[in-house]
Amino acid sequence: MRFMVIVKANQDTENGVLPTAEELTAMGDYNEELVKAGVMLAGDGLYPSEKGARVAFDGKGATTVTDGPFAETKELIAGFWIWELPSLQDAVEWLKKAPFQSGEVEIRQIHGPEAFESVITPETQAQEDRLREQITARTGQ
Repeated sequence: MRFMVIVKANQDTENGVLPTAEELTAMGDYNEELVKAGVMLAGDGLYPSEKGARVAFDGKGATTVTDGPFAETKELIAGFWIWELPSLQDAVEWLKKAPFQSGEVEIRQIHGPEAFESVITPETQAQEDRLREQITARTGQ
């Protein structure tokens, strides 16, 4: 199973406050442990929402773009990991080892092809397979 581990934003991350050298070292050590265990597939921190945008779709084909920053920090993401593990409980156990002192982190399972078995057509499956092959060829992952 793959999981997205979502690190929630706070006032510091939204104000562009970077981690200390000690915090960065601790996170680097933690990430190294994740990689060595074959858990971590990807992960990065995100710039504050002032460098982002939201695109709203109205259901009729029109869109509205809102430039950041966004007011509700509790709804924002400061960083993420993509992990591969056998279960949600395994992901929780790994997250408990993270070097965070405060804040909130959410874990969500990523859909695999099995989630769409009842609705996917052979054409859509072939397209999905082609796209995954192209991504793998480009990224080596």
